[in-house]
Amino acid sequence: QVQLLESGGGLVQPGGSLRLSCSASGSIFSIRTMGWYRQAPGKQRELVATITSAKRTNYADTVKDRFTISRDNAENTVYLQMNSLKPEDTAVYYCNADIVTAWPRSNNYWGQGTQVTVSS
Repeated sequence: QVQLLESGGGLVQPGGSLRLSCSASGSIFSIRTMGWYRQAPGKQRELVATITSAKRTNYADTVKDRFTISRDNAENTVYLQMNSLKPEDTAVYYCNADIVTAWPRSNNYWGQGTQVTVSS
């Protein structure tokens, strides 16, 4: 059984910063791509950023130059540093990972989500 556990969400003022963390646990052989997605009320879930096992990154245009995704492969953890936050960044943020439990096949997993609210 594999679990993704997120932390770090909360309430922050516009212009502020937050750091999200997501740790994978369970029977893990390796982790391929990890990423963050978000879903605002009344909207579809959207990509925020992804990072491969080789640490190649990809960002949504709306967060480029403000958010940074990183990972610690030894700790099976992915981070999202969010700076210069805007009210439109308010959403539930979900961690996602492609995890190999039995080589070579991977399955896709989601975390439970963590709320980020940007408001004065």
